[in-house]
Amino acid sequence: MKVSIVATGCAMALALAAPVRAEEADAAAIVNGQFVAGGNKPGVRASGAKGVCLTGQFTPSAEAAGLSKAPHFAKTVPVTARFSMGGSNPGISDKAKPVTRGFAMRLRDPAGDLVLVIISAPVFSARTPQQLFDFVSVRAPGPDGKPDAEKVKAFAAANPETTKQAAWLNARPVPASFAGVDYWGVHAYTLTNAKGEAKVVKLKTVADAGQLGLTDEELKAKPDSFYADELKERLAKGPASFSLVAIHGEAGDPTADPTALWPEENRKSTTLGTLAITALEPDATCDAATFDPVVDLPAGIAGPADDPMFAIRSPAYAVSLSRRAQ
Repeated sequence: MKVSIVATGCAMALALAAPVRAEEADAAAIVNGQFVAGGNKPGVRASGAKGVCLTGQFTPSAEAAGLSKAPHFAKTVPVTARFSMGGSNPGISDKAKPVTRGFAMRLRDPAGDLVLVIISAPVFSARTPQQLFDFVSVRAPGPDGKPDAEKVKAFAAANPETTKQAAWLNARPVPASFAGVDYWGVHAYTLTNAKGEAKVVKLKTVADAGQLGLTDEELKAKPDSFYADELKERLAKGPASFSLVAIHGEAGDPTADPTALWPEENRKSTTLGTLAITALEPDATCDAATFDPVVDLPAGIAGPADDPMFAIRSPAYAVSLSRRAQ
């Protein structure tokens, strides 16, 4: 996701209402649209505005070094992580169903950090920056504070790939915990080992706690913000653990389209290690640096060169950070 300078007031409204041009789909325009869709709340992230900062460690498996020469797969390293709700509205309810839960992690090493930003669905909501710009633009609230339902419906009909993520989330219960749901890296990564052997994979964290979903009755009884307290109680009893898994790609698998689903059922996979979340951290710990999955990749792991949605993440995060600091 990329971005430039932010319009305000009437100029912003007019820009979002005008016909979309290719040059508008840069990081600044996309981040602008994300903020507008979330109500233009100040001092927050363009996505993942509501979240919890954490600390922990990553312990690689014996098989990890056979796939990647990154130092993080050779020894136990400290981790700074953040669970979050999708979107730029910090007041979003934890009970919202068609919203991704996010898991950002920074595996720290003196040679350079490894950052992954993953979500609770195996697909992203847009295939290209232009499509993402259009996706968030049609969700800009009107005078009644709500997006135009007919515009959203028409956009979905014209862009069916953008409906896959919501369909996935709506088909499953609302997670009972940030620690009770799997998370996917929607982009294809290339892992390279010390011999120079490369393997294209998709990354996924599998919750050791299993898939903890809430029934409709359980959901009704929950307050709008329960994840942080649930996590605090959980961590008081022990770490929240996940297995980091590499799902091996096969010939013909798309690497340029994060809305395309790789079938996992019959795929070879390798467990790269165990991620143990051990304690809550002050928000300032996670706010000190952007979780940038494009810039912070060491030798041994590379993002896709042909996926425009991966490339635009770094400038978009930079724009979001600058907005947050204002």
